[in-house]
Amino acid sequence: MAPEVDPAFEHLVDYVRDNRGFDFTGYKRASLMRRFRKRMQEVGIEEFSDYQDYLQVHPDEFTSLFNTILINVTSFFRDDGSWDFLREHVLAKVVEGKRAGDPIRIWCAGCASGEEAYTLAIVVVATLGVPEMHKNVKIYATDVDEEALAVARSGLYPAKAVAPELQEKYFEPRDDGRLVVKQELRRTVIFGRHDLVSDAPISRVDLISCRNTLMYFNAEAQSRIYRNFHFALHPHGYLFLGKSEMLLTRTDMFSPIDLKRRVFERVTRAGEHRDVPPRLINVQELLRRAVFESATIAQVVVDADGVLVEANSRARAQFRLDERDIGRPFQDLELSYRPLELRSRMDRAASERHSNIETAVSWATGADQERFLDIEVIPVFEDDTLLGTSITFVDVSHAFAMQNELERSRRELETAYEELQSTVEELETTNEELQSTNEELETTNEELQSTNEELETMNEELQSTNEELQTINTELTDRTGELNETNAFLESILESMQAGVIVLDRELAVESWNRLAEDMWGLREDETRRRNFFGLDIGLPVDQLRKPIRDILDGAAETAEIIVDAVNRRGKPFTCKVAATPLTGNDGDRPGVILLMEAAESQA
Repeated sequence: MAPEVDPAFEHLVDYVRDNRGFDFTGYKRASLMRRFRKRMQEVGIEEFSDYQDYLQVHPDEFTSLFNTILINVTSFFRDDGSWDFLREHVLAKVVEGKRAGDPIRIWCAGCASGEEAYTLAIVVVATLGVPEMHKNVKIYATDVDEEALAVARSGLYPAKAVAPELQEKYFEPRDDGRLVVKQELRRTVIFGRHDLVSDAPISRVDLISCRNTLMYFNAEAQSRIYRNFHFALHPHGYLFLGKSEMLLTRTDMFSPIDLKRRVFERVTRAGEHRDVPPRLINVQELLRRAVFESATIAQVVVDADGVLVEANSRARAQFRLDERDIGRPFQDLELSYRPLELRSRMDRAASERHSNIETAVSWATGADQERFLDIEVIPVFEDDTLLGTSITFVDVSHAFAMQNELERSRRELETAYEELQSTVEELETTNEELQSTNEELETTNEELQSTNEELETMNEELQSTNEELQTINTELTDRTGELNETNAFLESILESMQAGVIVLDRELAVESWNRLAEDMWGLREDETRRRNFFGLDIGLPVDQLRKPIRDILDGAAETAEIIVDAVNRRGKPFTCKVAATPLTGNDGDRPGVILLMEAAESQA
């Protein structure tokens, strides 16, 4: 059963996509809503519509929201047994199947802060050695989170995140206590932003590692990503998933090598013609399809009946098409009228028997971004029979902007020419000023040298301060241990007393509640701590104690004793004697009050 759609939440997701380019429509709704609500609770907002208004007023909030949604949980050699299997049974086969000099391409999808990408590099260098890795191996590491990618590119990690046996061999220590990945590994890994749902896949790869990333997407988005992975891999490529992901429903694309370690091999699908002897396939047709799919411009094909029959990867990503749209009437698709009304132009191209083109068509893609496209409608004939129409979309935003920039530059040059004469005169004055500036620079250089010496002195002082802070930290640790021992001693005293003991602060909130108090009133200490004493629902008539307690806190009385009728946790009435004494602070003030309770007579 599909989850109920919340229109306000869907509108919020569309707003984030249109204003920041993050498309979360393929994420599982239950998980995505939890992440949104978590961030909304942190800023004190309950309704999705109110949070959208908050984003409009506070654009910096997008960063905190994305950090909450994009859960970057990763580590070096996570599930180490799987990595041993990958090195011994997968990389070995990839290397064995390569001829001398053939490249090895690996794609780490959803790399987060880079630990998994560098783990792949370590496994490769352990298999091939540094010279061979630099010569033939490229690791492409992608993620949608720019902040996580910035961490990955830096290669800096806390020492505790790296196993000791890896630190000396693959990392270098930094002065701040962190470790940096050695340059020989970092130069092999290429980091870049990539959206698994909307961006075209990296092609011709031998291994894809995508671990515990797909579990955040819904079934439709997962299917699209798996199809892209299947397209990206070589015929005998491998897919390495995380423990939270399975491929049991996609056996037509991937077959398991080791289900426990989530390692799969690409399957050649029916009609794909991969790895089939050349004499059995139409090589030209295969080449045409490959060129069409990998074209750098968006292209769609509509048959003579007005049905969409093809859309290459760039068109699918740019106009949010998927395989369900293939075979639909073109007039039912948004693409048929936006960014340009195409149906009438298709009819005109067919009747005139030649292509027509519209240049620099404005297209608002969201996030306040405007693009410009050259759209060409090309009729396709065989003899006199119309087979269909090919439509290409060339992004000329850069060229259009360059044209506007050139026009602006031309006008500026005309103005500059008029100003040239006065500029020549100013040059002489400027020359004199430059001479003066040169003298000032020499003086500044001397000042910079002096400043450098001061900075060195400050660095020594900072090192001394750091040592002092370490000493203070050690002292604090010792004092914390002493405090814990004191607290344990005080707790043992409270537990050994043969009466119920309750300690209240000046705000009348419970600070301590011993075991006899638990037995007497039926509430544990963790249920009462920091709660107002007079708000507790127990068998003690607490309102009769309000005045004695207040007199002691205000200094009007030293002690107080009162006998009241009460009901214990078993519901039996008894007469309770309550003695109240002040809790005395270091300066003689009274930060609280101690209540001792016991039965004045045996309980019935």
